[in-house]
Amino acid sequence: MTPSDAPQSRWSDLDRPPLNVPALRRGLLRPGGLWTVLDVVDSTGSTNSDLAGRAASLAEGAVLVAEEQTAGRGRLDRTWTAPARSGLFFSVYLTPGAVPVQRWGWLPLLAGVAAATGLARSAGVDTALKWPNDLLVTVGGQERKTGGILAERAGDGVVIGIGLNVSLRADELPAPTAASLALAGAVSTDRETLLRGVLRSLEQWYGQWRAADGDAAASGLQEAYAAGCATLGRTVRAQLPGDRTLTGEAVAIDGDGRLVLSSDDGLREPVSAGDIVHLRGAEGGLT
Repeated sequence: MTPSDAPQSRWSDLDRPPLNVPALRRGLLRPGGLWTVLDVVDSTGSTNSDLAGRAASLAEGAVLVAEEQTAGRGRLDRTWTAPARSGLFFSVYLTPGAVPVQRWGWLPLLAGVAAATGLARSAGVDTALKWPNDLLVTVGGQERKTGGILAERAGDGVVIGIGLNVSLRADELPAPTAASLALAGAVSTDRETLLRGVLRSLEQWYGQWRAADGDAAASGLQEAYAAGCATLGRTVRAQLPGDRTLTGEAVAIDGDGRLVLSSDDGLREPVSAGDIVHLRGAEGGLT
């Protein structure tokens, strides 16, 4: 018996139909476009791990989507799981080529801007960016996480994974701080529409960034990220490598994509990696 035939299995929710792969390929794969291959699998551990393991044989623009991800990974080795077909779990392989490697750190932030822009158009949901890689929506007046991004070097390029909670119901959320696009009032939770919207936005932003040789300011990426970043203007706590903690106001995103914190004594310190907690701000509370 196949999973789709099993009664009352995790695959039998009629509100969560499978992705139409031929339609996605017709809509996204075009001559001269960024996306070159699009595959959808019923279930896998991690789309990032799968693409990274095949990086040596991949052309730029490969897309891998999973209907279910059983060992999805976030930053700091956190796991990302959700019911089958309740979200979008996909990875893409990019080879920035002539862009200086020191500018590749902008790619996860670029993916965040692209996802937020694409979701605004396709889902009608305002999505904010929590530095460096979380996607936030507002539910009941509170900011909650609905998605995350993980970028990893692989072969001659970078694998970027995006996970989005789309149709999760309140009783399915993994944590009280989580949310889904449906709970945020999305006008559409059709996953094909959302996937096309995000990938087209990602193609546009990546093309602008590459054309500017990875210059985040010249491509408009730095300004766009700052405009959509919910972390800026907030008092935050940064848990840094080496068990060091820094608390201050997030005042800027610098030219290298780092979060600049201003402490009480007026000193400014850029943070390139760390776990960020929003302590106070316009919405109040902790995120």
